[in-house]
Amino acid sequence: MVAGVVTALVGFTSSFAVVLTGLRAVGASPEQAASGLLALCVTQAVGMVWLARRFRMPITLAWSTPGAALLAGSGAVAGGWPAAVGAFVAVGVAIVLTGLWPRLGRLIASIPVPLAQAMLAGVLLPLCLEPVTALRVSPAAVAPVIVVWLVLQRFSTRWAVPAAFATAAVVIAIDLASGNATVDRTALVPRLDLTVPQWSWQAMVGIALPLYVVTMASQNIPGTAVMASFGYRVPWRAAMAVTGVGTVVGAPAGGHAINLAAISAALAAAPTAHPDPRRRWVAAFTAGLSYLVLAVTSAALSALVVAAPPGVVETVAGLALLATLAGALMSALSDESDRLPAVLTFLVAASGVAFAGIGSAFWALAAGLVIRLLLRAEPRRVRSGD
Repeated sequence: MVAGVVTALVGFTSSFAVVLTGLRAVGASPEQAASGLLALCVTQAVGMVWLARRFRMPITLAWSTPGAALLAGSGAVAGGWPAAVGAFVAVGVAIVLTGLWPRLGRLIASIPVPLAQAMLAGVLLPLCLEPVTALRVSPAAVAPVIVVWLVLQRFSTRWAVPAAFATAAVVIAIDLASGNATVDRTALVPRLDLTVPQWSWQAMVGIALPLYVVTMASQNIPGTAVMASFGYRVPWRAAMAVTGVGTVVGAPAGGHAINLAAISAALAAAPTAHPDPRRRWVAAFTAGLSYLVLAVTSAALSALVVAAPPGVVETVAGLALLATLAGALMSALSDESDRLPAVLTFLVAASGVAFAGIGSAFWALAAGLVIRLLLRAEPRRVRSGD
């Protein structure tokens, strides 16, 4: 049970700022972003409780942190927030289809890992640069957050980002006490802010497709691998059905995507959770219940983020994504034969340029695939008689 509580606390505090940043970037108001965080907490909590109880496995779920980072880099699309919500619904439907239709899963698995990871790294780069730029803008507010993060990196990496957020909360509290900012008390009460989904081809291509690819390649597939390393075979069809339906249900409230946990999955599935592998499902079950408790704080945390001094929340989000950036870069450059297409994919994604109302993530992946195809194409042989 303690392992489950720790799993929820680490997963929530280490990346909720990224979620709020991503939702705001694609057009959500502060209230809609808070509603999205609430929806994500509830849907993944219910999914965890059911999967853990049903299959007696420590199957943990999470929101798509790389997906939220992708949203932060995508920006608003044609149709605004309602179109983004429509893209979230489409992602949920695609995840369900992946579980029901093996060919779709094989198609996603056929996307070269270096290119998918290079796209993710390019999207993450601007966010990971935020601590550097924020330090120049608000040194007094940002420096304590970075220092605490660095100290915890030395002694307890797992708690480095939560400690950085706690420090940011203290900085925000001091700023509020000094009268530099105010918090609307009516915004502290959690509530769902529903949006009717709309569909635009720009949102489908610029948000839904990259979000689906990143969620599958960076969360669901690695999540099954982490579970397999501890001797558990995840029920793929059931897991995709639960996370896909949960994404569809949570989308009108602002939730972008839920998926199998990857990094935090080890906290509940490792022997430290319980010596007996047959009892570790209790950790995932407890993590789900803990997320229901944390859901109550979603509105207050969102209000705190809105009241933060410039750069403080962006610093926490950037620090939270550094490990993900490092892993993505390592995977992108590991295969020498794909190194050039991966680098070009990374550069296009990091540029942030958009064409025809479609963000850089899609164009980065498309450019990488085309360049890879050209470089690997065999030269046409000239017949002797020609």
